[in-house]
Amino acid sequence: MLFYQFIPACWVIWLLIWLFASVGVKKTVRQEDPLSRLGNTAPIWIGAFLLVANPSWLGPLRFRLIPQDLTFYTIGAALTVAGLLFAVWARYHIGRNWSGVITLKEDHALIRSGPYALVRHPIYSGLMLAIVGSAIARGDIAAVLAIVAVLYAVLRRVSIEESWMSETFGPAYADYKASTPALVPFLL
Repeated sequence: MLFYQFIPACWVIWLLIWLFASVGVKKTVRQEDPLSRLGNTAPIWIGAFLLVANPSWLGPLRFRLIPQDLTFYTIGAALTVAGLLFAVWARYHIGRNWSGVITLKEDHALIRSGPYALVRHPIYSGLMLAIVGSAIARGDIAAVLAIVAVLYAVLRRVSIEESWMSETFGPAYADYKASTPALVPFLL
């Protein structure tokens, strides 16, 4: 059914936006080392594989936990779209300070407005919501494992970024941490 191609199309559109938006970012002055970066990206790739793999490849991981029907697919699609839109809003709001890997940029700025007023890591928040939505639409054990893998990577990245931001912005970041939740809005 063509409708079931909606979520993959949303991810492709998001990826194209992400690639286009990566042009013109500030010069990097500090970057995560490659081994640490692998610890962040490998779980994301594993999660992505689990969400897109043909169920026949997954053996017992293809066991359904959520019925495969239009209602659950629609709920998953809505969460996926909301999450991707939130991530794109955050990406454009952070502007030239953004990077696909953990970095500090030249003249790095502490952004506290827009989606960054709701959570300190809105790109991760949006992407986690999109992953959860995609997993609901998929509805199998592999989808749950995808959530776990990506959540591990996000929490690992947040920990590293929090450390770097605290070093860079000192008391200003401590104040930001005290007043703004890390990933879930309105949850301190």
